[in-house]
Amino acid sequence: MGYQILRTPPLSSSKTLIFSKLVSPPTLAPTSLFKTHFRPFVSKPIVTVPNSATGFGGASFQFQQSNRSFRGGVVAMAAAPGSFQKSEEEWQAVLSPEQFRILRQKGTEYPGTGEYDKFFGEGVYQCAGCGTPLYRSTTKFNSGCGWPAFYEGLPGAINRNPDPDGMRIEITCAACGGHLGHVFKGEGFPTPTDERHCVNSISLKFAPANSYASQ
Repeated sequence: MGYQILRTPPLSSSKTLIFSKLVSPPTLAPTSLFKTHFRPFVSKPIVTVPNSATGFGGASFQFQQSNRSFRGGVVAMAAAPGSFQKSEEEWQAVLSPEQFRILRQKGTEYPGTGEYDKFFGEGVYQCAGCGTPLYRSTTKFNSGCGWPAFYEGLPGAINRNPDPDGMRIEITCAACGGHLGHVFKGEGFPTPTDERHCVNSISLKFAPANSYASQ
């Protein structure tokens, strides 16, 4: 008894399909059959953010790129919540005294003194503690408050919790818990969310757009 041997295209399957001549083959053309039932998985590219961009204790981190983009580059996805947990002693060893005061002890820098208050370059603002992407530069605006202001963060990157006195809403990095600042709503700024994320410059590390696009 003879057989007709049909092999699947590369990346579809490693198996060989055998049809007996006594059995009528499918009326669909083989290429259509495999296109219908086998869809190769295409992985999205991985962006490696070096230590020079994260400022975090000699390590580099990888983030999977998303399809959401800003002018001149690709926005990296936020890291998993709680993925950078350290003791306060460990944080003190890898942060500068001022970073530790603000990120871990919930301090505040003086208004108008921060590096990113009047800075409007294109790129991504990361957590200065763990390197997790937090804000796109396209969401930054000049609020005149003396601190960097953003109208929204990257999805899942930022946690919100009421201050102990109940007067304000604190924002923290979802990955490491670092203190960023506070969020205010309903102030009347002409932004899509009518929110102002008031963030300490020292809680952030800016990564230019071309640092992602060149990966």
